[in-house]
Amino acid sequence: MAFRAVQGAGGAIMFPAAIAIVVVTFDLRSRGRALALFFGIAGALTAIGPIAGGYLIQWTWRAIFWINIPVALIALALIAISKPPNEARPAPMDYRGLALIVPGVGLSVFGFQQSAQWGWGNPAIWASIAIGLVLLVVFFNVERRTESPLINVRIFSNRTFTVENIILGIASAAFIPVFFFTAIYGQIALAEKATTSSLLILYFFLGFVVCAQIGGRLLDRIGAKRPVVLGCALAAVGFGLWAGKATDLHVGAQVIYIVMAGAGMGLMLGQANTDAINRASRYSYGEATGITQTVRNYGASLGFAILGTLLITRFRSAITASLTGKGLPGPAASAEAAKIAQRQGGSGNGNVANIPQFIRADFAGAIRDVLFGMCVIMAVAGLVALRGLRSGVQQETDEAAAPSGAGLPGEGPDADLYRSGSR
Repeated sequence: MAFRAVQGAGGAIMFPAAIAIVVVTFDLRSRGRALALFFGIAGALTAIGPIAGGYLIQWTWRAIFWINIPVALIALALIAISKPPNEARPAPMDYRGLALIVPGVGLSVFGFQQSAQWGWGNPAIWASIAIGLVLLVVFFNVERRTESPLINVRIFSNRTFTVENIILGIASAAFIPVFFFTAIYGQIALAEKATTSSLLILYFFLGFVVCAQIGGRLLDRIGAKRPVVLGCALAAVGFGLWAGKATDLHVGAQVIYIVMAGAGMGLMLGQANTDAINRASRYSYGEATGITQTVRNYGASLGFAILGTLLITRFRSAITASLTGKGLPGPAASAEAAKIAQRQGGSGNGNVANIPQFIRADFAGAIRDVLFGMCVIMAVAGLVALRGLRSGVQQETDEAAAPSGAGLPGEGPDADLYRSGSR
């Protein structure tokens, strides 16, 4: 667990810096296409990871960690060759902010995650969530008064930046979890091996990567609002229709809707991220990308916790009903259902051939509810985008050439960032 935390720390340092390099390298008019390619590649590898893992784990589970070593070496070689721009602004570490945000995020996510096991009636669940949220509020207020903050929360004074981050946080609650839930759906409900069930993710990725490039070009031409709103709507419809077919246990009937959900995500996700980063000055791109990635990761963590709780709760309820229908007494059926739900809902079952038909059907029903949950999540994200974003293409401003302390992104009317009359 300690070494996994080290991996997470490395990723947290690397990913925002990588995005910031792309942002600094390309001007505003071509940045949408550039970052669309970036997020398309990132999405591709996100989809390929579980598939490769399905094969690697048949050799040894350690291989899923070893595979990162050659990837990292290739990345280091590419960095040395490309010589990306490197501007440093040394600042002291904000240990007070760190001490607040780590338990704040951890406790709030932990409370949702443990609710399936401890039950919502357990006071520890509500205490964990409440304390976590209070710590995050305190963190925000402390950072506003800190000279060298861990997160420059003053950038949230820019209305569009705030709205885009809300959209990213909501959408990420569906985007990252869908890969996990799709994989275990294939293993349990469809009774496929891990190597085969992971192929379902490829259908999602096909829609994602194509529409990510379309969305990037739309961002450069007409601004962020249209691709973000349309993408959220398309993803919501895709997840909803996919949910309606999940209990059929036939992949062929689901493929078009999986592709549709992925296409919607590709159309909106990178564009919301890019538009948020564009609000920062050139001296704050690293901070802005750090904030967007923190928001996305927090949203994904909450999505895993909430949707995972929904999955296990629905699955346990369905199995209890099935076992009761087969003649098992109520208390015994409930106890056995809890064991099955935790085992199957946690990570799948390696021996897929032995999964009874009624468990497959009950799990498919639980996944259907999860997919409907993702449909609602994306509909909410779309509503926020529709009401909160403004039409038009963002323009270069004097802030792009000013240090972040001299002119914060929120200063000046938001309308000045858009071409007059562009829709």
